[in-house]
Amino acid sequence: MTNRRDRAALTVVIGVVLAAASGCSAATPSPVPPSGAATVSATPTATPATQWWRATDEVSTLATGLTAPWSVVPLPSGGALISQRDDGMILELQADGTLRDVGAVAGVVSGGESGLHGLALTERDGEVLLYAYFGAQDDNRVVRMPLVGEPGSLTLGDPEEILTGIPRASTHNGGRIAFGPDGYLYVTTGDAQLRDAAQDPGALGGKILRVTGDGDPAPGNPWDNAAYSIGHRNVQGLAWTSDGTLWASEFGQNTWDELNRIEAGGNYGWPLVEGEGGQAEFIDPVAVWTTSEASPSGIAARDGTVFIAGLRGERLWAVDTGGGAAASDPVAALAGQQGRLRDVVIAPDGSLWILTSNTDGRGSPRSEDDLLLRVELAPAG
Repeated sequence: MTNRRDRAALTVVIGVVLAAASGCSAATPSPVPPSGAATVSATPTATPATQWWRATDEVSTLATGLTAPWSVVPLPSGGALISQRDDGMILELQADGTLRDVGAVAGVVSGGESGLHGLALTERDGEVLLYAYFGAQDDNRVVRMPLVGEPGSLTLGDPEEILTGIPRASTHNGGRIAFGPDGYLYVTTGDAQLRDAAQDPGALGGKILRVTGDGDPAPGNPWDNAAYSIGHRNVQGLAWTSDGTLWASEFGQNTWDELNRIEAGGNYGWPLVEGEGGQAEFIDPVAVWTTSEASPSGIAARDGTVFIAGLRGERLWAVDTGGGAAASDPVAALAGQQGRLRDVVIAPDGSLWILTSNTDGRGSPRSEDDLLLRVELAPAG
């Protein structure tokens, strides 16, 4: 553990926050659900999305000194696992606020925007399994590893390949993974600069994939392969609102970033359309932003509100939804306050946990970057 990670002055405060998260009421979702439940959605079962939420000014720091963090997953101990893109390391944030190395994921080859990306947890037959998406020597892939040990001494078991052959490039690598309410693993892939592949249902690039925990195409997929939706440029966020709707964030090229409602068999237009195309064969986004306002990465949902972490936009967007559509205009928070935002998840206590991304080579790092932040939520309006 380095000095940057060991912030003694914050330990007591962080320990109280993380312990409170682990001791929340039974009504809040477990951060490590049984096999088949969602890992990010605040409410994995389909219920009416009638409540909307806003980020407040109550912002605290849970961890400092992270290096190009990419994904955060809450743990039942009250802590979290955090992936670091460039060194392939997984860190454990303990309930007392300290950080320790869990281990490096074998086979990660970093370069450009590729490296260790998304994480997802599930359980099978009493065994906790950690899934990871990363860039290998010649492709992007998903592996799973047993998460072994007790809080404070967690280690990684041997990795098992789940999905390989996803195209890799210096940019447009996708990389978010999450278990959906249906129990299947959803995987976002970028076009890896192979633009036409996004329109080919038989190619793995430019897609949202839906597979079993073993990596096989999920039953009922629209093309009888791993593809669930096509026509994507670079999706880095997945979340389900409490009515069961799947949402995804999409990096645009030069003009429009998107929030899309994802449907099985849907075609989202790339590379033929960026933003709203108004063409019957493509599904238009629910919300769009200029690339300077968003450049969206991770997203999370609490009830009917989708929260979007903005990289270039350096802000957190909230989009209230209902009936699969936006219910009002997007609302921004944290604009310019914390720099680039990479990931956002719903914590067990209902707050937001947000990863900054100022050490990824595109930001302006501060002395304690990067950070894991906690943001309190309040009902909208």
